[in-house]
Amino acid sequence: MKNITLLSLVAATMLFTACGEETKKVVSEVNTTAIAEAVKKDTVNAVEAAKIKIAEATAAAKIAAAEMAEEAKVETEKIADAAAEKAAEAKVAAEAKAAEAEAAVKEKAAELTESATTAIASETSETPASPTAAPEAPAAPEAPAAVPATPPASPAAYAKCKGCHGADGKTKAFGKSAVIGGQDKAALITSMNEYKAGTKNVAGMGMLMKGQAASMSDADIEAVAEYLSQI
Repeated sequence: MKNITLLSLVAATMLFTACGEETKKVVSEVNTTAIAEAVKKDTVNAVEAAKIKIAEATAAAKIAAAEMAEEAKVETEKIADAAAEKAAEAKVAAEAKAAEAEAAVKEKAAELTESATTAIASETSETPASPTAAPEAPAAPEAPAAVPATPPASPAAYAKCKGCHGADGKTKAFGKSAVIGGQDKAALITSMNEYKAGTKNVAGMGMLMKGQAASMSDADIEAVAEYLSQI
């Protein structure tokens, strides 16, 4: 009898132990599911809250942008109006200045016309009528300059002078110098010696003439002067 009771107690203990493990397992599964559901619910709530915040921020940004655009539009219109007003004022001022200048010019022209008219009238009234003057006798024609029957031959030293002064010395070198044909012989000799020495510079021709006269001897200078004085 004792043995039967002991076995019954052992069996009951084992059964109770087995039931406790199963209960723990069920409780654990229930807790895990509850936690997952809670986390899922919190996540959904957080996402919805974030969506709401984003929507609110977007709406606020749109409103701020619209307000800024309106303010910018108003400022732009103010600036445009001010610029138009300034332009209109400048136009009026320019037109006034132009009108003043035109009036001044007309007034000055009228004064000049009146002054000229007065001067002409005064001169006409004060100048007595002069009798008809006798026509002047025509001036006697000038006697032609004596021309040698046979022009003298130019010396060899004058060959370098022909390009500027002409074969007869009647050409103004570069349109600046005097005509040397027909000048006094002594004056020509003095002039050429001065150019040769570099002490003479007429019309900026000093350096050119110094180069031309540098190779001329005293005899060459005298021959050229003699030739030019006889033309």
